[in-house]
Amino acid sequence: MRNALHNARERAARRPVEATIGGLVLLLAFLWLTPASWQAATLRLAVPIALAAIGGIFAEKSGVINIGIEGLLIVSAFSSIIAVHWLGDGAATMGLSNQWWGLLAGVLASVLLALVFAIVCIEFEADQIIAGLAVWLISLGLAPFASRIVFGSPNTANITRFGAVTVPVLSELPLVGHLLFDAPPQVYIMLLGAAAGWYVLSRTTFGRWVVASGENPKALDTAGVDVRKVRYAAVLLSGVFAGLGGAGFALGHLGTFAGGGDTAIGGRGFIAIATYLLANYHPIGALLGSFLFAGLNSMQNGLQTAGYAIPSELIRTIPYVTVIVVLVFVGRTRLPAAAGDHYESGED
Repeated sequence: MRNALHNARERAARRPVEATIGGLVLLLAFLWLTPASWQAATLRLAVPIALAAIGGIFAEKSGVINIGIEGLLIVSAFSSIIAVHWLGDGAATMGLSNQWWGLLAGVLASVLLALVFAIVCIEFEADQIIAGLAVWLISLGLAPFASRIVFGSPNTANITRFGAVTVPVLSELPLVGHLLFDAPPQVYIMLLGAAAGWYVLSRTTFGRWVVASGENPKALDTAGVDVRKVRYAAVLLSGVFAGLGGAGFALGHLGTFAGGGDTAIGGRGFIAIATYLLANYHPIGALLGSFLFAGLNSMQNGLQTAGYAIPSELIRTIPYVTVIVVLVFVGRTRLPAAAGDHYESGED
């Protein structure tokens, strides 16, 4: 069975048009068979997973394994909430809603942390796995600590969430209108981010440099392109995407940041890593994969709300168990040849 799934994925990679049509068929079946509330929740829950996965693709394609994405999500989610709290919930600054300034603050915080990670890994040649774990652990402790200073609790105050943006006429389309054209801004950002990620990686010179940096940095260096700069740019892009995911999730879905336990992010950064490995580093595939995990998360929320006599702790494991099962059966992802390797210009 594993070989069959692997072969199917290989065929999908060779035939993107057929794979896209197949994905659309599955998507339409999902829209036809599931309730609207579940579909909307799935889209919102997919935001941090999809955007973090796309960011992870850029970093790892360039040769830098960034498993600190969970930490970037935590920092951006917390920073966005606290920025809105300080600026004034429900108010505007320089003509722009403070929710949008909060989103910008979350992205900035994520990029700064990604820059620190890039310097440690590229300049000081630290082990990328250990550095990524350090980013996660630092964020796991820093955000609740800062929340205690500001709010006296690891959990922040509640703020007003992004409202839905309705596109006239298109929102009336059957099946997809209420989902795609009557949604909060973070959903539009996720869809545009996936399209932009695919375009940059597969249709631009920079995208080709990123791929070459992860596959054969020596050849890229010989062609006169600075491998270090390409890797820096790719890691910073992972910070941008993860920042959009974390801040969009906090401002558009949660409306707060819970710093107790595993934080409000709840391991979505690690699910994002599983998602892009499942998608074999394809941004659109990562988007579709995020729908799978978000749909399972939405389902377990629905089961808990319905009051089934199943321990809630057991229900909450459904998405994570699925991650393990998927990786067991479809986990033959080919890593970029130079992923995790340091490169010094001019080396043999």
